[in-house]
Amino acid sequence: MTLVTDASAVTAPRIAIVGATGAVGTTLIELIAERGMRYRELHLVASARSAGRVLNVEDRAYEVQAIEEFDFASVDVAFFSAGTSVSQKWVPVATAAGALVIDNTIAFRMDPDTPLVVPQVNAHELDRRPKSGVVANPNCSTIPLVRLLRGIEDRWGIRNAVVSTYQAASGLGYSGVEELQESSRATLQDAGAEYEPHHFPPGLAFNVIPKIDRFLDSGFTLEEEKMLQESRKILALPHLDITTTCVRVPVANCHSESVYVECQSPVERAELVEVLAALPEVEVHDREAPTAFPTPAVVDSSDLVHVGRVRQTQNNPRAFWLWLVADNLRIGAALNAVQIAEELVDRGTL
Repeated sequence: MTLVTDASAVTAPRIAIVGATGAVGTTLIELIAERGMRYRELHLVASARSAGRVLNVEDRAYEVQAIEEFDFASVDVAFFSAGTSVSQKWVPVATAAGALVIDNTIAFRMDPDTPLVVPQVNAHELDRRPKSGVVANPNCSTIPLVRLLRGIEDRWGIRNAVVSTYQAASGLGYSGVEELQESSRATLQDAGAEYEPHHFPPGLAFNVIPKIDRFLDSGFTLEEEKMLQESRKILALPHLDITTTCVRVPVANCHSESVYVECQSPVERAELVEVLAALPEVEVHDREAPTAFPTPAVVDSSDLVHVGRVRQTQNNPRAFWLWLVADNLRIGAALNAVQIAEELVDRGTL
């Protein structure tokens, strides 16, 4: 725990990070320090098997506390990034104790009493404390997509969108990246060797897998269903026509998306580029050079949504394609959660 002793201590919240030793949790810790987010107290929380570990935050040592023993009445806001089952069990405990929860799982996203927030899109949802005591953080592929769709909808209106994602191994945390690395090494050493994948069957090394999360009766996966439902809720467009194919690719970090949009009215490329470039925290790589584009290797650990390959379709003046890349651990999870907390503090909602 650390104390803030300056004048900001009056409004600075007491914070808990649940899942502090995981990929998103450690990124949350980094971002809170990088952005200078003020807090009166900081508590790092994880499962019993991680309890007792010591992590350094801003040159101070913190011992990780077991969630089973943690008193949520001692904090104002709790970030949950420890998995859906943990959130389902412990978020009600935290909210009952008076903490406001920012949850990074699917557990509460579609709950009508829980706002699903991307601050650059629907920060007004944070004007009042949610009835559920929870603010939900969207899916890592939904966040960068809706940030672009908001500007497009406001200018031209959206008739439909078709999205293909290219999602990195870090979408499953440290263990996902480790499996990609181990399986790649094994394949390079012996192409015929058998490697038993745990996270990415039939194996992600030098492969792409058109399945993320479980299959639904519709033939779509849960990840694809999330992107549809979440985009509609965040944009307040309940009938938005959007369909997706979500693919896991052998990339360590940063998700990419190929996005086709058909608008209600004709779109000129030059204006489209300017509309996208004017959106907060968006970089359009082909603003000056039409052939420029971002890749995961180039934009890793970035706090911007990167856009390229902006092009109109040849036979439909209302339609266009674009390519986006965003750091899924930062923009797709931790950064969005921190920005939610910053908005809550600024609006006096905590």
